Amino acid sequence: MRKIIVVGNGMVGYKFCEKFVSKSNMEHFKITVFGDEPRPAYDRVHLSEFFENRDAKALEMAPRSWYEEHGIELITSERVTDIHRASKKITTTKDLHYKYDYLVLATGSSPFVPNIPGVEKKGVFVYRTIEDLESMLAYADKIKAKRKETIKAAVLGGGLLGLEAAKAVKDMGFEPHVVEFASKLMPRQLDTRGSKVLQEKIESLGIHVHLSKATNKILGKDTITGMEFGEYDKLDVDMLVISAGIRPRDELGKTCDLKMGTRGGILVNNKMQTSDPEIYAIGEVALLNNMIYGLVAPGYDMAEVAINQILGIKEIMMPEDIDMSTKLKLIGVDVASYGEPYMPIEKGYSIIYENKTKNLYKRINISHDGKKLLGGILIGDASDYNMFHQIYLNSLPIPDDAEELIIGSRGEGGSSFGSVMDIPDIAQVCSCESITKGAICSSITEGGCNNLSDVITKTKATTGCGGCKPMVVDLVNETLKSLGKEVKETICEHFSFNRQELYDLVKINRVADYEEALNLFGEGHGCEVCKPALASIFATITMETPNKQHAIQDTNDRFLANIQRNGTYSVVPRVAGGEITPDKLIVLGQVAKKYDLYTKITGGQRIDLFGAQLHELPLIWKELIDAGFESGHAYGKSLRTVKSCVGSTWCRYGMHESVTFAIEIENRYKGLRSPHKLKGGVSGCIRECAEARGKDFGLIAVDGGWNLYVCGNGGATPKHAILFAEHLDDATAIKYLDRFLMYYIRTAGPLVRTAPWLEKLDGGIEYLKKVVIEDSLGIAEELDREMQSLVNKYECEWKQAIEDPNIAKRFKHFVNSDDTDDNLVFVPMREMKMPKAW
Repeated sequence: MRKIIVVGNGMVGYKFCEKFVSKSNMEHFKITVFGDEPRPAYDRVHLSEFFENRDAKALEMAPRSWYEEHGIELITSERVTDIHRASKKITTTKDLHYKYDYLVLATGSSPFVPNIPGVEKKGVFVYRTIEDLESMLAYADKIKAKRKETIKAAVLGGGLLGLEAAKAVKDMGFEPHVVEFASKLMPRQLDTRGSKVLQEKIESLGIHVHLSKATNKILGKDTITGMEFGEYDKLDVDMLVISAGIRPRDELGKTCDLKMGTRGGILVNNKMQTSDPEIYAIGEVALLNNMIYGLVAPGYDMAEVAINQILGIKEIMMPEDIDMSTKLKLIGVDVASYGEPYMPIEKGYSIIYENKTKNLYKRINISHDGKKLLGGILIGDASDYNMFHQIYLNSLPIPDDAEELIIGSRGEGGSSFGSVMDIPDIAQVCSCESITKGAICSSITEGGCNNLSDVITKTKATTGCGGCKPMVVDLVNETLKSLGKEVKETICEHFSFNRQELYDLVKINRVADYEEALNLFGEGHGCEVCKPALASIFATITMETPNKQHAIQDTNDRFLANIQRNGTYSVVPRVAGGEITPDKLIVLGQVAKKYDLYTKITGGQRIDLFGAQLHELPLIWKELIDAGFESGHAYGKSLRTVKSCVGSTWCRYGMHESVTFAIEIENRYKGLRSPHKLKGGVSGCIRECAEARGKDFGLIAVDGGWNLYVCGNGGATPKHAILFAEHLDDATAIKYLDRFLMYYIRTAGPLVRTAPWLEKLDGGIEYLKKVVIEDSLGIAEELDREMQSLVNKYECEWKQAIEDPNIAKRFKHFVNSDDTDDNLVFVPMREMKMPKAW
């Protein structure tokens, strides 16, 4: 047997083993793996998730039993100290000797700790291993036990790992501070404007950012008390996490005289061979093309190449240009870069979209002839990253007007990217597992796969970081369609129907409740996916409120309020069109003061009262309803608000009375349940102060009436609404809105907003116009009747709740006790309060 020794059991070392056993007959090989740490390989990319559940097992890439099942000897808590190249053996810290035929060095990297005076003090940590995190948590608990006031912790380094460490610090309940030597965050990946957008988003989450700071000294006697940047420039902190870069763990290469890089790293060729052809180096220890690659995907590719070389497949080698594109979610914020994120002026030009109100930044770099996408940056919304990446990698054609890649092709309401099937078969879709489009499609056409689950099991696509899943889903669906197979997005395993089919079945059979629907059309006991979906269907057919079938609602609908991060709830009465009387304003203030609620004006022109305990909700709503308020449905998949400007009543530019019309529309559709939330806007002129084109439907006053726009939305994936009809009078505008909303309600999938619904609708906006305006399907009158029926059946669900003693019983923290929740802790914020950080 040939003996392979792998030194290092990190992500790349494990991936070498996994790929090797899938490619080779293990009867001819014996693999022994050494790992410094006491546990098998785990996912360092998602290391910060350890703070959420403190479960190291959840991060494991494979249990010990996996190694045993595949005949691999895993030796943990044991470090290799020497390589004896002449005799082809290694020595460990316990003076054990092992012979090898091939040696694979996957020792990875270690944190770079700058030589700052005082860096050895207690309370200074690095952010690399689970043991590091456990030490940080233990130290944090010790500090918290002694002090009750706000505790500050700093992270030295504003790169990828530094921002992950900042999230960890925040999750521990500390006041986080990021200290970066450069003048911007993520200086290697982002341009200045993109970095600024990221900084603003991070600061809005309560993380303080200090740029252009060179740390001179760690303050304190034996324990850290602060950081000094200059004589009068200091930051008091109780803990410091160093995340200032990495250094390859290349000491084994030095001791056995392998060729090294001048600044570290073991020199390798494109076969991943070191200067000794029977010793390979992969991952962050390998210096390839004069670079250390700190991403996991290139490390996995290196493992693949080394395996093929060992197995005699010599033509498989690392390419000269290695793709460093990456998509991450840092502190809950999407950040992605691909190709050349920066654009030298001699190569091409850049198109930039920036929305500071939503912390969104998109940059695409285009060749001078306008035909090639050369790279780009996405911050705040990276949903299009996979397609951008494929266009860049495969030099796919781009629209004549390249800006459509960012803002979309609005003419037909569709995507400007074209079909996912246009990507060449050799295109790598899943970079973590090196899975091509061809492999995914052939697993269906030739490999017997019949659905997404089969494809994932066979190919392992999406099992790494998961960023490629949207594209894999599209490829699976399009391939199945090309074979004439039905592609059906069913609600869940308990119903073999999609939402539209269930809507029709419930309506035609006059089904009254969930249990009846399950008995007639489903199987099993149901789940947390199909229950709210059916609840939405019942509401959109009969206008029943969540009070009738409260057991199948999600948490927010069950308690008619949005649950907040500390278990309290928010109260949002309806303020149609943003118009409110002074008397009602006074009542809101009195209620907020009486129940000590945090008060904020929302973006939809309403007032949100935060911090209500469950048992207080009926008491608060009793006072509000007595004052003339009703539910604002801020918790529901229903109409939220119809925002308005002051219009011609007050504004000298106003062309029509937008407030009156907004109130009429909001009162018409209030309580209307739908597949996703709905928002509207009415602007009195083209200055657009109500932001009507950022809504699911919007009306803008022009000479001769209203222009109607549909299928826009804000959020993580903003879309401008599209012009639907022009110069409408009030009655016609409402008629078209009735039909548009009913058609959406009947045909959209669960949790699909109007913008993505339109993008998937065959024929796009032109088809929708034919259905709604021209009545091409002959259903216009039916849609009119259905909407009017729902409007006529409206009831305020909070009025029901406070008048019905049986409903009121739901609003208790404990089923068998009237005790309240004594664990809630608030801290001051300006002149009000906020939940204490977790």
